[in-house]
Amino acid sequence: MPHRTFLKFMWPSLLVMFLLIALPIASVAVQSLYVEHEQVVLETENCGPFGCKKTVTVDTEATEKRRIEEPLGRFNGMGTYTNRNHLAFDELSQAWNDIDSSGSFLGKMMNLPFYKALVFTLAYTFIVTPLVIVLGMVVALCVNALPKLVKGPTIFFSLLPMIVTPLIGSLILFWMIDADGVIGATLQRWFDDDGLSLKASPTLTWITIFIYGIWHSIPFSFIVFYAGLQTVPTDTLEASMIDGASRWETIRYVVIPHMAPLVTFVALMQLMDNFRVFEPIVGFASEAHATSLSWLIYNDLRGADSQLFGSAAATSMLTIVGVAILLTPVFIRTWRGFNRKSA
Repeated sequence: MPHRTFLKFMWPSLLVMFLLIALPIASVAVQSLYVEHEQVVLETENCGPFGCKKTVTVDTEATEKRRIEEPLGRFNGMGTYTNRNHLAFDELSQAWNDIDSSGSFLGKMMNLPFYKALVFTLAYTFIVTPLVIVLGMVVALCVNALPKLVKGPTIFFSLLPMIVTPLIGSLILFWMIDADGVIGATLQRWFDDDGLSLKASPTLTWITIFIYGIWHSIPFSFIVFYAGLQTVPTDTLEASMIDGASRWETIRYVVIPHMAPLVTFVALMQLMDNFRVFEPIVGFASEAHATSLSWLIYNDLRGADSQLFGSAAATSMLTIVGVAILLTPVFIRTWRGFNRKSA
């Protein structure tokens, strides 16, 4: 296709991508270099018969005037990225110099908010994503083998977790695992321990959130893989059966290679979705045990006194970098496969 014709077809999409993707990212990147203005403080001294007393008040008019004159805030450069709430270079360096064991260094690192959120985000992403792909494929294969009479109702009920709003679903499970809930009360009776609580243990909290993430995301991978199974050539399946291939061999050497592009698609979608995990943390009220990068952004923007736009912007940029790093191997593999087929 000639370049001019190609541009005529592409310019509306490129314009929308620039306005809705590139421009907001650039705006966030600029905002991350600034921090909020400090309040203008007035110190007055009142003297009376019993001595003088100093009082400190905030000059709201001067503070508001400064904010109007410099709406972006005070320029801080890369200081926001390196402070304690983000990459914390100084704190990590001090912890490394005072190191007496690897465990102590990791413990100090996990006390830093950004690294605590990063570890949970990566653990959630790398545990939930592969399990969602594998279990979604298993469910799709099982449903595809069912009789037509029960296949429709099974597909309907299998999609129910995806219909439930993530925040509502996590709240429902949160109430179920409560001591007075169905799951929580049952576990206490089974183990004969009235003090047993899934909410009190950080490890159990992580596991519960992982289980919820798998339960909520499996329907998406299932329906994608089920649709892909309908496109597997019947002739190829029949040929494998005639050659004496078992069901497992047919799945391994015929079905899975045919589904490889869909596996890549589901992996891309799940990596992006899981890396920005947010709703389960709010629903489970697990901020004490588990936080994510998206939750840090939310926490900065809901400040009681003032919203920390610069801090939220810096965390957003670090999240974007993290997503790009996660997706790079998948993109490289896809690009190589495309070039191999073109050759």
